[in-house]
Amino acid sequence: MNSRLRRRSRALFLVLLLPAALAAQERDLDLVVTGGRVIDPETGLDAVRDVGVVRNEIVAISREVLQNRLKQGGVLLDASGKVVSPGFIDLHVHGQSVEANRFQAMDGVTTALELEGGVPRMASFIESRTGNAIVHYGASASHGGLRLVGIPGVSEVAEGVLEAESTGAELVIEHANLLRDANYAGVEDTEAVHQAIAAEMRAGALGIGLPHQYYPGADHTEIFHIFELAAELDVPIYCHVRDMAISAVQEVISNATATGASLHIVHLNSSSLHHLPVNLALIKGARDAGVDVTTEAYPYTAASTGISSAIFDEGWQEKLGMTYGDIQWQDTGERLTEETFNFFQEEGGTVIMHMMDPEMIELAMRTPFVMVASDGMPYAPGAHPRTAGTFSRVLGRYVRDWGVMTLNDALRRMTLMPAQRLQEVAPLMRRKGRIQIGAIADITVFDPDTIIDTATFEDDLTFSEGVTHVVVDGVPVVRDGALIEGVFPGKPLLSRFTSE
Repeated sequence: MNSRLRRRSRALFLVLLLPAALAAQERDLDLVVTGGRVIDPETGLDAVRDVGVVRNEIVAISREVLQNRLKQGGVLLDASGKVVSPGFIDLHVHGQSVEANRFQAMDGVTTALELEGGVPRMASFIESRTGNAIVHYGASASHGGLRLVGIPGVSEVAEGVLEAESTGAELVIEHANLLRDANYAGVEDTEAVHQAIAAEMRAGALGIGLPHQYYPGADHTEIFHIFELAAELDVPIYCHVRDMAISAVQEVISNATATGASLHIVHLNSSSLHHLPVNLALIKGARDAGVDVTTEAYPYTAASTGISSAIFDEGWQEKLGMTYGDIQWQDTGERLTEETFNFFQEEGGTVIMHMMDPEMIELAMRTPFVMVASDGMPYAPGAHPRTAGTFSRVLGRYVRDWGVMTLNDALRRMTLMPAQRLQEVAPLMRRKGRIQIGAIADITVFDPDTIIDTATFEDDLTFSEGVTHVVVDGVPVVRDGALIEGVFPGKPLLSRFTSE
């Protein structure tokens, strides 16, 4: 084709596109966020803009005021003097309930995922959340649960246990005791376990949850084979490493290097303690060498877990550098003694472990490749404050008050980086973690001068302050600093296998 014909064809193409482009510009908008400082971590946009939404999609980002394009009955959210950010994506949330979602939304979270432990039955989990989720939800496949199908003497009752674990139902006492014993047993039928994990990928699981510190019966060989499986399936592993030691991080990085599996190490702060500088150097070196490894941290100096877990096996005080007085009973807030520790360990329940130095948390927050994730616990009145305040704490204290990180860097580590971690296994994440035309309208608006966490270790959970509006899938769930009751726009985030 000669140059004249090419020019005529291009001109004709543009003429044909013009009506569609004009129609898009003139579409009535369902929602407008007006007058805010819009920050998009991927493109670097940081300017006052109006954001227009049709249904659940961002269709306009404009220097001009978009209010006149708002359809009758549409929603106008005033963001004057506020920051308009992609909704915060929390990769690590054990609180998967309406009550937990309330605190998450008030902390600016629009997607809350259970990736560390995962769930063993995706279909049951999704069904249990359908129609009652304030924010988006999703999970990995639970290796800790699914390995039961490969353990003799346990596999016979595994189905009932796995269903209960996936829906939050109570386990019968015999099953709970059996499960505890299984944590110290090795898998004999590896193929059955791998087939069960692959089936959960097809049901929508976002990878493999591998918190093997909680089941020390899983030896190095069993864990290496799980990395091989993850590489074969091309899905990430979300790993709570074997111990609070440098060698535990070395194990999973070497497994990822040898197999080519994608690795995400959860809560590096509490898995490292005073070893954090070396573990960060290990991860950086692996990343620089091309290994697909990422990590996260939460901005608190205490952890939280079950008092009956393997973490408190014999020798825990020496391993963790803790005393009984460093442990707080969640239900009452009391610090424990040897006597009360032994009593509660028999009874079972949740504790808060005061075991990290502030300097280590600051180091994690200063490190550019460390994402922010809450490790939020299931809702309880005295639950760890990270359940309610992680993201507001980072923005209020580590950004504004202490200058540990910039606002734009913090938002990148709360939005874009988590989306990028997931977008290969869940392609929809290419449209999340961003304020761009075509992105899903998950939006958080907050006041950078007032945002702060309010939950403490001593009292019941309280909402964060300074989050003005939160939009989930185009629907406001927080407006003018208050939750909107009875609104449940959250959808499941599913793996690419569900559409293949």
